[in-house]
Order: sequence, then C-alpha cells, then structure tokens
Amino acid sequence: MRRPCHFLPASLLGLVLMMGSAVAEPLVIAHRGASGYLPEHTLAAKALAVGMGADYIEQDVVLTKDGVPIVLHDITLDATTDVAEVFAGRARADGLHYAIDFTLEEIRRLQVLERVNRKGEPAFRGRFPRVKTGLTVPTLEEEIVFLKGLAQTSGREFGLYPELKSPAFHRDEGQDLAKAVIAVLEAHDLAGPEAKVYLQSFDFNEIRRVRQELGYKGKLVQLLGENSWNMAPGTDYDWLKTPEGLAAIAEVADGLGPSLTQVLTDENKDGVAEVTPLVHDAKAFGLAVHPYTLRADRLPPFASNFGELVHLTVTEAGADGFFTDQPDLGLKALGR
Repeated sequence: MRRPCHFLPASLLGLVLMMGSAVAEPLVIAHRGASGYLPEHTLAAKALAVGMGADYIEQDVVLTKDGVPIVLHDITLDATTDVAEVFAGRARADGLHYAIDFTLEEIRRLQVLERVNRKGEPAFRGRFPRVKTGLTVPTLEEEIVFLKGLAQTSGREFGLYPELKSPAFHRDEGQDLAKAVIAVLEAHDLAGPEAKVYLQSFDFNEIRRVRQELGYKGKLVQLLGENSWNMAPGTDYDWLKTPEGLAAIAEVADGLGPSLTQVLTDENKDGVAEVTPLVHDAKAFGLAVHPYTLRADRLPPFASNFGELVHLTVTEAGADGFFTDQPDLGLKALGR
C-alpha cells in the first residue's frame, strides 16, 4: 500500500531568490551539486544545479596540508579521485589517502571521478561513469567566485550551504577548519546574518564554538546523524533529538538537518510512511528543518516515486526544504 502522491500548487511556492532577497519555502538544496547527474562537488555539477534552478548549492569542506579549504565530501580522496594512481605510496596505514596530507598544488593534479564504495563498485549504479573528464577538486573560494559569476550571467541568485566536515579530525591534525572556512566567507561578504548562507556541521560542540567562541553571525544548521555512525566525538544525537537537546540547538543555531530516516519511517513494515515528531518538535523551537538526502534512484520502501517522497517530506512531515541529488526533479515535484 502506498500513500497517494500530491504535488504542492506552484502558487504556494514562487521563485526562491537568495543572497539579499526574501526566501520562499520549501527550499530545494542541491546535494553536492546536481550529483545525480555529474560527479559530485565538481564545478560542472554545481553549474548544472544552478541551471536546474536549485535554491541552495551545498559545499562539503575539508582542508589541504597547507590549510586551504577545498570542496570535497570525504576527508579522504580515494572514493572520488584518482589519488591512488597519481600518488602511489602516499596512503596512511589504513590504505586511504587523506586530503590533509596533500598540498593544494598536489591536489590540483587529481581528477574527480564518480563515487565508488569501499569495494570499488559504483556507489550509485546508473549514474555518470567513472571516467576521467578533466574535472578537478575546487577550492571553496574558487567555487564561490564561480557561483557568483553564474548568478550574474544567469540573472538568478541562490544560496550556499557549506558543511564543516569533521572539524575535530582537523583539530587533531593541527588545523582549524572553522576559522579557515569563515575567513573565506567573510572575504566574500557571506558571513553575516543577512547572507543567504547556511553553515552546517554534524559536530554540536563545533556549532557552539562557531557561534560563541568565533562569534559567527551567519545562519547555522546542526546536522543529525546516528550515534552508531561515530560522526562527531562528544555529540549525542539521541539527546539532541529530545526537547532539551533541541532547545540547546536553538540557543546557537537556526536550523536542523536530520536524515530522512529520522523524519519518515516505516517501522510497521506496511509500505506506508510514518511521520516522526522531530520536525514538529524542532519547529516549536524556531528551527528550520532541511532533511537529507532525497534520491530518485534510491527511494525508501514507502515511496513509489520521487514526487511522492517529496510530498511526504514537505507536506506530510512539514520540512522547510530538503537536500536532493536531483534538484530538477525536486523542483518539478513542487510544481515549480
């Protein structure tokens, strides 16, 4: 049994304009760019997402050995680049090549490829082939300059959604990821409360530090994982989902980024989605809620198609937006 799929009328949505204008919700956030169509976090994937009309473009950020913020989902390079071929013998004891062990000049020698899993198999079958096309790893500053150029030539505006990836790991390596990222945002006038930028992290201690110690004035989003994922030392996601935890988040952050499974479940195993209270509870504390990640090629069992999944997320659960690998399909499902 499936819930019927209903799309929101386009009149309720309107065109979302970012970076200095009002925001109409729900937001369609391009997860690592239009990563369902092109290798993730490449400038090509970001350009496609802009062309499709995404409201926000996501950037995961890590640091190089020389402290430059680059746009890369993992702290390691193996899943999405040809690093093992270009730099044979540079892996750590676990067999992986860490971005922080390579200078920016070295990382510029790599080509970005479609993601593979730990077995070397395509992470998403049917997506872009794992072939070399000259795509490279951009720095955060290069991406911002690129997107500003696209805003000018396309005549539309859109927000940025950078993530501080594993800040505790970076500190253990002697580097301060948050300070480096904020410095880039400040250099481009994107660190203030009016900037259409959501800065996110799974690390609650870092979210508090960014707000309270570093004095960041822009919008912050606390991402929610599961404790079993070991995403951030000292962050208890089970507690953060409680009223006490949500109140603590609301003291320093503007939004919540839960996983889709924390918003919609099928615990009854009957093919019908059950809405958890998380979105409702978070909104009671004034938090915007943007679940991750809606994928047309990896639907949960309670959604027969992508439009139904969007409907369940936005209309049934009440989310203010969502991350998706296919921003064009997200916009279509919303009637935009």
